[in-house]
Amino acid sequence: MFSLLSMGNPWGKARGAFYGWWMVAVSGFIMVITAVPVFQAIAVWSVALEAQFGWSRTQLGLALSFTRIEGSITGPIAGYLVDRMGTRFMVFTGLLILTAGFFLFSQVQNLWMFYLAYFIMSVGQGQAGWITVMTLLNHWFVRHRGMAMGLAMMVMGVGALILVPLIAWLIDPEADRLGWRRTAEILAVVALVSAFVLPKVIRNKPEDVGGYPDGVPPVPAASEEGEGNDEIELTIGQALRTQAFWTISFGHGFGSMVVLATMSHLGLLLQDVGYGVQTAAWVITVQTAVSIVFQFIGGWLGDRIPKNIALFIFTGIQGAGVVFLTLGSSLYYFYIFAVLFGIGFGGRTPLTTAIRGEYFGRASFGKILGISTVPMNFLLLIAAPLAGFMRDELGDYDMAFLLLAGLNTLGAVLFLIARRPKLEHLIEAGAAN
Repeated sequence: MFSLLSMGNPWGKARGAFYGWWMVAVSGFIMVITAVPVFQAIAVWSVALEAQFGWSRTQLGLALSFTRIEGSITGPIAGYLVDRMGTRFMVFTGLLILTAGFFLFSQVQNLWMFYLAYFIMSVGQGQAGWITVMTLLNHWFVRHRGMAMGLAMMVMGVGALILVPLIAWLIDPEADRLGWRRTAEILAVVALVSAFVLPKVIRNKPEDVGGYPDGVPPVPAASEEGEGNDEIELTIGQALRTQAFWTISFGHGFGSMVVLATMSHLGLLLQDVGYGVQTAAWVITVQTAVSIVFQFIGGWLGDRIPKNIALFIFTGIQGAGVVFLTLGSSLYYFYIFAVLFGIGFGGRTPLTTAIRGEYFGRASFGKILGISTVPMNFLLLIAAPLAGFMRDELGDYDMAFLLLAGLNTLGAVLFLIARRPKLEHLIEAGAAN
């Protein structure tokens, strides 16, 4: 049916298809059961927890900050382990930890239990989720790296499109349904079953099954030196000496601050202006639906134009969307936010990872990705509580989101000035030292 595989068609054939595309689907599903309930759904969890316990916005925002402490510490460890132990091991152990976190979350009676549960959930998510599956896809793809990562994010987006409204419906504090505790218990069971099923279908890299990235044998370079667009392989030490490592790391961090703050406080912001948890879920649904489309478009575009330019465009659009949260209480503004934010967030999401693969290669990708998340996680550490603190002190979120939109713009500029490393320059620099 899809007979164009031999001509370089990325979709492959229905029969005997390149196994990497199965890894795309599996990666997307892993992110659905790890990232969506922990991060995308925090806006609706927060509404239910505030209704039951009366915690302040600052206290609720701190939950996601504690997850960033986890990310700063364990991100590099996860990167090292996935390079050394492989994706299968990381998915299995991460999902077991996530299971324990969800179960503890279902038993929360006070604030410290909430923080501990969310910390454990985040450790599990970090072990099995983004760093791990992006490393997997970076091994399986080179030519179609952006598209593969974009498609995996699309799968996660479709999952979020279904799962976030479902969680909101189940835990709505104004309705007598399942409630947030039983919902957390169900998610624990899903994570536990997945821990024993998913590793059975994962293959860490194409060479393990006698294959090649993209399913195509590598084309020899035109010369010994190779062309400027050839894939390079940097060690972690070489990557740390590049301008690109730091501009991408901080660009990703500043661009993600507003994402985390929005995820944490959007439901509460809507509640402030008179809307309930279901309205918050629908706004998130629109944002998610738009981001699904642009996760593919962003990945596709990033394989055709310089990824740093594409990241500048999409990150800028994301920041423009956030400004609409400050313009008034009309739902019209919230849905404009949802569309613009969905375009920007969706388009930039696969590219923030794909650009690291393009600039730094495959061999040490997990280590490089893990360490490059440390600056981002320290920036994210302050995002959600800062927004909550400013709202508690000023009475609304306007100044908080305007500040975060400005930092988002700084992130866009940092992406723009990122330059692809040249291996010969790094060798010369190392020799000079």
